[in-house]
Amino acid sequence: MAETASLARPYVRAVFETAKADSDLSGWSDQLGAIAQVVADPQIVALDGSPRISAEDLGKLIVGVLGDRLSDKGSNLVRLLAANRRLSLVGEMAEQYEVLRAEAENHIEAELQTATAISDAQRDSIAAALEKRLGRQVKLETSVNEDILGGAVIRAGDWVYDGSVRTQLAKMASTVSV
Repeated sequence: MAETASLARPYVRAVFETAKADSDLSGWSDQLGAIAQVVADPQIVALDGSPRISAEDLGKLIVGVLGDRLSDKGSNLVRLLAANRRLSLVGEMAEQYEVLRAEAENHIEAELQTATAISDAQRDSIAAALEKRLGRQVKLETSVNEDILGGAVIRAGDWVYDGSVRTQLAKMASTVSV
């Protein structure tokens, strides 16, 4: 996985710079998502490694399938990835691109886990507090995880807040056993 991320990174940087220059961050999100969806199809995956189809023909096939969902630059990207046998990187590219886009647009996705469901008002209050703390607009996804017993665990990018009862009990247990 780390190798895939490393291989995808230069392509993502080039796509992101192109998107910024064209002021089309959302358009490239759409294109990368569409390309990723097509190249993940089992039939395309089988063709990608097959000696029966040339890289050029595979690129043309994918561009044809996507049609006007691709810009000229998007079509060129598909042909380049096909020629370099790097179509398998598109899913990773799309993920990395979305991280760069969110950063550029000053957004961050956060995940909130609680032991029980929370109200919309509580969710909005937590999202507002996170926006203030992180200095970004927060898109907050919530989920219930009964294993944490109580409290909450929040993940936003590399930042993690673990205020779960389970973690507090584990800390107390390690302190007592020392």
